[in-house]
Parts: sequence; structure tokens; C-alpha cells
Amino acid sequence: MARTGQEYIEALKENPPNLWIKGEKVEDPTTHPAFKGVVQSMARLYDMQHDPQYKEVLTYTSPTSGKPVGMSFLEPKTREDLAKRSAAYKTWADQTLGMMGRTPDYLNAALTAYGMAADFFAQGDPRFGENVRNYYEYVRENDLCTTHALTNPQVNRGASPANQPDPYIPVGVVKQTAEGIIVRGARMLATLPVADELLVFPSTVLKMEPGNEKYALAFAIPTNTPGLHFICREPLAGTSGYDHPVSSRFEEMDAMCVFDDVLVPWERVFVLNNLEIVNQAYAATGALMHMAHQVVVHKVAKTEAFLGLVSLIAEGIGADAFSHVQEKIAEVIVYLETMKAFWAAAEAKAEVNAYGVMCPDRKTLDGARNLYPRLYQRIHEIVQQIGASGLIMFASEKDFESPLGPFVEKFMQGRNLPAREKTQLFRLAWDMTLSSFGARQALYERYFFGDPVRMHQALFKVYDTEPFKARIRAFLGWKHEEVGA
Repeated sequence: MARTGQEYIEALKENPPNLWIKGEKVEDPTTHPAFKGVVQSMARLYDMQHDPQYKEVLTYTSPTSGKPVGMSFLEPKTREDLAKRSAAYKTWADQTLGMMGRTPDYLNAALTAYGMAADFFAQGDPRFGENVRNYYEYVRENDLCTTHALTNPQVNRGASPANQPDPYIPVGVVKQTAEGIIVRGARMLATLPVADELLVFPSTVLKMEPGNEKYALAFAIPTNTPGLHFICREPLAGTSGYDHPVSSRFEEMDAMCVFDDVLVPWERVFVLNNLEIVNQAYAATGALMHMAHQVVVHKVAKTEAFLGLVSLIAEGIGADAFSHVQEKIAEVIVYLETMKAFWAAAEAKAEVNAYGVMCPDRKTLDGARNLYPRLYQRIHEIVQQIGASGLIMFASEKDFESPLGPFVEKFMQGRNLPAREKTQLFRLAWDMTLSSFGARQALYERYFFGDPVRMHQALFKVYDTEPFKARIRAFLGWKHEEVGA
């Protein structure tokens, strides 16, 4: 059943993830300064599922329990189903200005596709197909929050997993037991580790080389599993909602997951020692398209937030009359409408795959996920160009209460904004782009789906250009036997 915010908080209190920050164990993430802001934000998102204003958009009736469950778990069989899911994605993303990239609906989308394509996983072992389906239903019915870790530690990127200095730098299978598999190694980058469950799925393609089989695995375990440790990076959360409007609320945290001979029960194993299955899992099941679908909707919400931000900044300091400022704001408008077009086209051209999953159009989504990392860097630049020195010289919340408060009120006002509101607006712009949190967002967007160069290479390999080459050959009057001569 769709959980409440309080239920999410209580679950973290009762079964806290094994979190470590600066060498210290986090006993209660719900009150820890690094996590309490994002925990409260997650709780508000869960509470929206019970709000009459949003309930119909965010939930649907479970086919097994008959109770309301999250809309992101809806098994899409029609284009209308995709539209229902994307409306739910957008509703949540708007609440965070698109600043939380790992809200649970992202992985819910993947789990739903995997659950519907259970037969794909059954190719490796009939049990694994049952496991995937059962796990999807378990997460759906309990409305669990999941995080995931996909990539290997950056020890030697030029060598395969089997050729690292230690064979268990990447996560690999140590042995199989009657209870399950024992895994050892590390994965990164688990964003939003204040979750109930950790998903370990394949990431980049594993080469068909001897020795790589033990790294070809997929499974899920609770975040408080013995032997599993989350080593978190330095916290970026601000302490004041006024001075740090987004980082104080939406700092999701990133962590390296260390597996110190962790037992994964057999019922939690989805892929084991099968290179072909892990390399095909995302595309063959439709999980790739459904994750990208959620991402494109999320980027629309994020771009809308930036458009509102730069428009208010320009208006607030009287810069909206300048032609070059209007041009820059119009540029953001073009980016927004581009992402909205990707969203619409992905759903309009959706097709059912071999497992009965209605999948958004991959070509459209590949275009979006290859383009947005570039657009986002330019959006950051536009915010900085329009805000200019105002993004350096602004007051803090306490300055207004100091003996110099009257000076701050006088000299930091805007054309149509009192000083407190103008300062709040500029602090938001700074926190979204220039603070440590904002810088992390820029890097995060650049590598959201992986190395941009490898992403373009992958697109080059999968995109069928033959129809367009044939058109040019025909236009030039080439004969068939001349092609390739």
C-alpha cells in the first residue's frame, strides 16, 4: 500500500542503512544533519500520495491487494498507461524543482519493466524469473524506497573487472551456498542511500572474456544487510532553508557501497554468472526506456524551474529590457520546448515489446538523454550571465537582523523586489548552480547516463542510418553494385 511520510521515517529509524560519514557510523539518518533535510523531503513526497489533491495522479489500485499503490508501479500496456505514469513523475519532480534525481519512481520504472519481463531472467534460471516478479510485487505492495549502485570503483578503467589489482575490487561472486551467494567488492555511486533496499544491476557492457562471469550478476538486498557499508562523500546540505534553499532540502547524498562477504539470499538473486543476460537486460526488458522516460519528464520539470528562476532574476533587477538577456531567456525556452517534444514523441511512438510492456520510443529517448547533458551546462551558464555579480554579492539571513540590517534592506533591493525577496531569489540561483550542491548537480547531469563519449558511441552503433544513406544513394543515382566500391 502507498506509504505515508511517517511510515518512511519510522522504517529508517527501525532499520537504518549502514551509513558512514567522515569515519563515523550514522545511527539515525532521520536526525543526522547530512540526511534530515532529504528525509523530510522524501516524507513529503510520500504524503502527497494520500493528499486528495494528488492521490488520483500518484496512485492506482493494486491488482493483488486492491489497495492504493504508487502510479510508477503501473504495468504499462497502453500509451494511456504511459501518460498516467509520466503525470505522476511530473507531479513529484515539480515539488523538488527537479533537484532530486533519485526519487523512488526512477527505479520503480525499471523494476516494473523487469517484473513484466520475468521470462527474460528465467532464461538464466527459472528461479530468477520468479524472483524478479516477486521482488517487483514486494516493493510495489510495501512502497519501498530503493537506491542502486551500477559502476565499479575507478581503480583502473583501462582494465577489465577480472584484471584489476584485486579480483574483488568490482563486486563479484565469492561462492555459492545453500542459503545464497556470497559477494565481495564495491560499487558506486549509490545516490539517496536513505533507502530501504539496494539494487545491484549491470551497468556498462561486460566483455565476453574468461573471468568476467563472476561479475555478471544482479540482485537486491536491504540497506541494513550485515557486511554492506555505505561510505558517503562529504555532505553538501545547507543548514538554513533561506540561505540554502535547495541543498537544505534536496541533498540526496552519494555513497560507495562496500560488500564485505555479503550473503544475498537465493530469492534475491536475478542474474548469476551470465554475461549475455546482464549485457541485454536493460534494452531487452524495456527497463532502459522506462528509466529514460522518467528522466525526460524530470528534466522538463527541472528546466521549467530554471526558466522561472532566470525570468524572475531578470525582472527583479530590470535586466529583462535588454535584448541580450531576452535572447538568453528565449534560449532556455527553446530547451524546455525541446525536452517537452521529446517527452510527447516518446509516448506517441511507444510500442509493445516481446514481453507485453508498452515501451516509450527508444530513438526519441536516446536523443533526449544525449542532448540534455549539454543543454544543462548551458543553462547554468545563462543563470550566471544574467545574475552576474549578484550571484557573488548577496546577504545572509542573519544580516537582515544585524545592526547593519537597514543598509542591507536599502542596497540589496531590486527593481520590483524588497531586499529579503531579492536575496532569497539570488541565493536560490547560487544554490542551484554555484554552491557545492549546484556544482554537484552540474557534474551529475553531465554523467547521468554515463560517459557522454561512450553514450554517443552507443547511439552511433544502435541507430539505423541505412534508410538515410539509401536516400542519398538514390539521389546521386548510384547503382546497387556500385555501393561500397
